[in-house]
Amino acid sequence: MQDMIKRIVEADNEAKALEESNQKAAEKERQRIEQQAQAIYQQYMDDAETEIAKDATYVEKLFERKLADTTAKQESVLIKLRADFEQNRDKWVDEIVSRVID
Repeated sequence: MQDMIKRIVEADNEAKALEESNQKAAEKERQRIEQQAQAIYQQYMDDAETEIAKDATYVEKLFERKLADTTAKQESVLIKLRADFEQNRDKWVDEIVSRVID
């Protein structure tokens, strides 16, 4: 009977040791998975930041080109308006005076 109780106690101790070992292994695995998930997340974020930087550069260059085009068009229109004004100023003044007087 003593022998049987001793074997039961030993089996219980072995089961407790095995359970503790399994818990430690599960915790190590959970930590490994967490670290791996964090590494994947960080890589994803780094890639996203790189892509955003590329896109920002592209958009900035596109904006600068469109701004330059718009500025050039505005300059062209301004030059034409000034030329029209210089060419027609006297005519327009005479016409306005004529309409006011008549």
